Amino acid sequence: MVGTLGLFNFRGKDEKRRSKSMSVGNGSVLEGSAAGNEEAADGTQGSDHPSDLPESDQNEKLRQIPCYEDLCHDFDSDMEQMKEKFAKLLLGEDMSGGGKGVSSALALSNAITNLAASVFGEQSRLEPMTAERKSRWRKEIDWLLSVSDCIVEFVPSQQKAKDGSNMEIMVTKQRFDLLMNIPALRTLDTMLLDCLDSFKDQDEFYYLSKDATDEEKGNSKRKDDKWWLPTVKVPEQGLSDAAKKNLQSQREAMTQVLKAAMSINAQVLTEMEIPENYLDSLPKNGRASLGDSTYRSITVEFFDPNQFLATTDLSSEHKILDLKNRIEASIVIWKRKMHQKDGKSAWSSAVSYEKRELFEERAETILRILKHQYPGIPQSSLDISKIQYNR
Repeated sequence: MVGTLGLFNFRGKDEKRRSKSMSVGNGSVLEGSAAGNEEAADGTQGSDHPSDLPESDQNEKLRQIPCYEDLCHDFDSDMEQMKEKFAKLLLGEDMSGGGKGVSSALALSNAITNLAASVFGEQSRLEPMTAERKSRWRKEIDWLLSVSDCIVEFVPSQQKAKDGSNMEIMVTKQRFDLLMNIPALRTLDTMLLDCLDSFKDQDEFYYLSKDATDEEKGNSKRKDDKWWLPTVKVPEQGLSDAAKKNLQSQREAMTQVLKAAMSINAQVLTEMEIPENYLDSLPKNGRASLGDSTYRSITVEFFDPNQFLATTDLSSEHKILDLKNRIEASIVIWKRKMHQKDGKSAWSSAVSYEKRELFEERAETILRILKHQYPGIPQSSLDISKIQYNR
């Protein structure tokens, strides 16, 4: 919005807008015909006025001047679009006003997720993002992230009084996690766009159109489950060494971008408070959560996490996610019991504090290995619950 607003120098009235000059970038919008006639009459036109130029040059200069009506239309369109997005945030995505919307935190998270999916979901080729799509992404993500500027905390600060004495006062500062994570995520975003821009002038491979025949696709016809991605064609002799080196370096860079983004996301989820709804849904002990077989494997005297995973059925994404959910639930149960002070609570158990702590460490080890071996696994029930009830 700052960039858009900076284009305009409003005078307050439509007539004055049309009759006065308006700065746009490094150029200048021509004055209205009435003002132009007045200047022509008293001879105060500048030497760079189009009327001082030959007719052909006048027409060329007129064509180069941005259209005032188009600029105003774009500005009004951006304003209406921004109002609609912030209205959805305030109403928790419930535009009916019925008060059934989600929390503002979840609405903001959903808005950013949906924007990223719509913009980057259309990017299926190794080529620069179109200027229109890139502009939309940067503009709308700035709108949404501007909300974080108002999420603040009080911090102590020194202030000098008029009499020269120092006193401590509380001032507002953007919340620490946002102050650290948002600039880091912006850097990762820039790296991603720069990676796409690096393929601007490459001419060693190209993509077939969606309507290409099987004969045109040849051996390049996709045989995996990502059928929607375009088919790539490379020279018969293969890519050059320079192209291979560039592709490998970009792949490694984007792998690091992904790991960094996932690490930030995981850290944020870890710091979120566990919702009461999730706690209420848990069984009373870790054994009931894990199941008898898994519980026995974790509570044996000599435990090997790698051996445990080797003997566990992880043949499908569903089974991996199910194990992850059960282990996370058991960890929450054991931690809650270790911090439970009321011995008469329903959470109490005959298992000693030391054993429960040992079981928790083993379960966390398994969880770390799972996350490392299967980084693309969907979010667990605990993560989904934290996001859903995040305040």
